[in-house]
Amino acid sequence: MLHSMRRSTGVVTEFDDVAGLGWIESDDGSRVRLHCVAIVDGSRSIPVGTRVRFKVTQRLGLIEAVDVEPIR
Repeated sequence: MLHSMRRSTGVVTEFDDVAGLGWIESDDGSRVRLHCVAIVDGSRSIPVGTRVRFKVTQRLGLIEAVDVEPIR
C-alpha cells in the first residue's frame, strides 16, 4: 500500500450513505474514491460539498482517499 506523504485538500462531490461510497474532487482537479471507513471521526457519512483534507493510497489497483477529515 502506497501512501502519499503530502495531505491533499478537496471537496466531496458525491456520497451514497447506503453504499458508504463517494468521490472527492481534489484541488488539483483529480477525482479520488472515498469509502466511509476512511472518515477519521468514525461517522461513516459525509455531506456532499464538505471541504476535506486527506491522504491518497493505492489499494487493489484503485486510488483511494484515507485519513479523510472535514476542514472546519
